[in-house]
Amino acid sequence: MRQIIRKLWADERGVTALEYAILAAVVVVAVTAAGAVLENNGTGLPGLFTSLMTKITTALNNTGG
Repeated sequence: MRQIIRKLWADERGVTALEYAILAAVVVVAVTAAGAVLENNGTGLPGLFTSLMTKITTALNNTGG
């Protein structure tokens, strides 16, 4: 019985799976938070890209590009 417990204690595969699960949870929280921030400004993601393209177009027109 002690051998089995020692083998399980030394096995690190479960720890790696746990680390991946925690990392996935952090990524989900970050993406959700970013989406919430973009939605709170009233325009959402499409508005962000529209604003960005407008600024790029204006900058190119002002430089003669």
